[in-house]
Formats: sequence, structure tokens, C-alpha cells
Amino acid sequence: MKNLSRFFAVFLAAVLMSCGNEKKEQETITIGDGGNLETVETTQDAAANETAQANDAIQRQDGVVQVNLTGNDLMQYNLNEIKVKAGDKVKLTLTHVGELPENAMGHNFVLLKQGTDVVDFAQKAATATGNEYIPEGTDAVIAKTEMIGGGEETTIEFTVSEAGTYDFICSFPGHYVQMRGKFIVE
Repeated sequence: MKNLSRFFAVFLAAVLMSCGNEKKEQETITIGDGGNLETVETTQDAAANETAQANDAIQRQDGVVQVNLTGNDLMQYNLNEIKVKAGDKVKLTLTHVGELPENAMGHNFVLLKQGTDVVDFAQKAATATGNEYIPEGTDAVIAKTEMIGGGEETTIEFTVSEAGTYDFICSFPGHYVQMRGKFIVE
């Protein structure tokens, strides 16, 4: 009976973890039969948490859109889309929530002009070590933060007047592949 219970618990956990293509959060629960306890991991839908986090990360107050963007040691931003209205003053705070230093896992926020070839820009940026990975003389950048390492934070303010969809990236070498998103001006 004990082996059957163990098999069922593992089978149930595997089924729950593989259901759907949605992101899941893991939760550990303990089940048992007759005093024999067993720990298995289950999952639950994380879409509600992501929506709540996005709402917390972008707030409008007194005519200013406050954007709280984070980057981590897994090369991930907490947001892949930021929406503002044309002419809004944007106050963007980038926080590196990881632990690795700037030279190993630096992050920044670079907002590019519409029509910029992201891959071409990122390849040029990768060689611009003396300029915080921003190509010298480029006119493709609307706004950018400084490069920061684990535990650091930086804030910039800017305004985008023209409606459209813009790309934002982290320009540290190779990070643009995962750390990118859309900045939508309505």
C-alpha cells in the first residue's frame, strides 16, 4: 500500500506540473498514510501573481508614470511590456535583485528608437566596454540607465512624445536575447 501511495503522489505531482503551457509556481505539500509522511511538489497557476506584480511595477501618480523594473542573475526582467501615454513623464527605477557584480552580470535599461535593428545594436554594444555597452556615437538610444550590479539601483526620467512601439533591452553582452521587451506609447 505504501508503494502505491508513493507512486500515486509522484504521478499526481508529475501530471500537475506538466499540465498546460502556463507558468506555474511550485508549492511543497506533505501527504501521508497511517503515519508515513511523504513530501511532493505541486503547482498552481502563476498568471494572477504576474498580473499583480506588473500592476505594482507600473503606477501612475501626479502625472508621472513610475516604472519599477528589476533584473536578476538569471538574465530576466520582471516586465516584458511597459505601456504609457504619449507625453507622459516616465520615472524608471532599475533594481538589480541578483547578487553577481556588474562585471559578471551587469544590467541596464536601454530604450531604442523605433526601427532600430535590435540584434545589430546589441552586437555593437557588446564591444563598447568603455561606454557601459552603448555604442559610441549611436543615435538609436532614447533613454538609458547606467550599468549596475547585484544589489544596486538606478533611476532615470524621460518622456516619449511619439506614439508607437519601441524596444527596450539590457545591452550587457548577450543579455538582449532574454532581457528585452516592448515599450508601448499610446
